[in-house]
Amino acid sequence: MTDKIKKMVREFNPKKVRIGVLGSHSALEIASGAKQEKFETVVVCEKGREKTYAKYYKNLFDHIIVLDKFADIIDEKNLKKLNSLNTIFVPNRSFAVYTGYENIEEKFTVPLMGNRYMLRTEERNTPKNQLYLLKKAGILTPKTFKSPDEIDRLSIVKVTEKGRPLERAFFYASSPEEYEKQSKERIRKGLISAKDLKHAIIEEYVIGAKFNANFFWSSMTGEIDLLGFDRRIQTDLDGVLDLPAAEQLELSIPTQNIEIGHQGATMRESQLEMVFDAAERFVNTCKKEYPPGMIGLFALQGAVTKDLKFYVFDVSPRVPGCPCVEPTSPYMKYKYGMEVGPGRRVAMEIKDAMKEGRLSDVLT
Repeated sequence: MTDKIKKMVREFNPKKVRIGVLGSHSALEIASGAKQEKFETVVVCEKGREKTYAKYYKNLFDHIIVLDKFADIIDEKNLKKLNSLNTIFVPNRSFAVYTGYENIEEKFTVPLMGNRYMLRTEERNTPKNQLYLLKKAGILTPKTFKSPDEIDRLSIVKVTEKGRPLERAFFYASSPEEYEKQSKERIRKGLISAKDLKHAIIEEYVIGAKFNANFFWSSMTGEIDLLGFDRRIQTDLDGVLDLPAAEQLELSIPTQNIEIGHQGATMRESQLEMVFDAAERFVNTCKKEYPPGMIGLFALQGAVTKDLKFYVFDVSPRVPGCPCVEPTSPYMKYKYGMEVGPGRRVAMEIKDAMKEGRLSDVLT
């Protein structure tokens, strides 16, 4: 935490602290949870995308800031506005992408609930990234291939979708020849660019049941909470998979994995310890590699194979986009005696930190 932010935190009036978020996926969840714990809320919207927050769910937001574009959030006048409201900002994926990691680390002078220096680990082309952390932690991960020429099994290729930096245009290949065919077809159809393909991640496709495991690490208590599991709904992959196999083959179209929603899921009780173990390993590794480590919400996205092993292929080092876990997951109810979603768990931590005079432990 910079000296400037430390000073702000020391001067916070506990009765006037507000919880803020960028107006994109998970903003409603964060605001709803903040309201449950009696906090006022702030949402930063982009012009043309503000109706969800300013009209349809205006009951959740006390202060609405509308910008010409999300990237303007680091303009001095907007930072002053957020700080004048005593805002504690909760980072989501859109905040990281549109603001930029360097700007978040060096220019965004608003206290963050979480570790701002870990946000960039989500990108595979950064040193000490999520894959580095997973391997350091001894967590099972799919085999990765440095070159298409190495592909010797069913693999998934993760490449940024052309014109949509938030999305990745996945495709599958079992050999170098199939990689060449599939990539050329997607470039021709304008789904990906040859430039982005050079930075694609190629990894073994793990055959198993998909689970996004959503967690909260508390630096206040030293405990980890399992908020619940979710699974992704993707277009147009789900639409294609709804068709009989003969029609899928007849269509012969390159599917896209654009995340459009989430479904809640539960896991067999006997396997929960395996998932908790992976989360604890990850948290302990982050403490060493990115002091003070993981703070608050994060997710391990992976698959459980038929031999009951949990392979992790993606990490979300911030608010996971999983608003479905509060009503569909029983795990927080087992611990707290009530349903607790990601937003409420964040607000609970901030409230406890304020009571104990330890806000600096949960903010960076």
